[in-house]
Amino acid sequence: MAKLERRIENGNFDRLLQQITEVICQGSISASIEESSYFQSGTSRCAVRVFERYSVIGGNRLSLSVTLFQGEDGDIRLSAISSGGSQGIFFKVNRWGEEAFLDEIREIL
Repeated sequence: MAKLERRIENGNFDRLLQQITEVICQGSISASIEESSYFQSGTSRCAVRVFERYSVIGGNRLSLSVTLFQGEDGDIRLSAISSGGSQGIFFKVNRWGEEAFLDEIREIL
C-alpha cells in the first residue's frame, strides 16, 4: 500500500474532486470509478471515490481510494490510498504501480 495525505487551505472542493476524477480516468485506458459516496452535514462534506486500473508492472489490478473532507473551516483534507494485488506469496512486488497511481494526484496538488 501507498498513502498520500494533504491539507489544502481554502481549496475548491468540487473542482478538486472533478480534477482528480478526470486525471485518473483519462490517465489509463483501463482506469474506472468502481464506487463513490458523498455525505454532507451543515457546511461539512465528504466525498469518497474508489478507482481501479490494470498495472502492467504487476500484471494485476490496482485500486485507489480517495477521500476528500471539507470541514467548517473551509480547508480540504485529502487522503489517497492505493493498493494492488501482488503475485508474490510472501513479498509484495507492486510498490511501483501503487506509487504511480498516487503520482497522478500529486501532479494536481
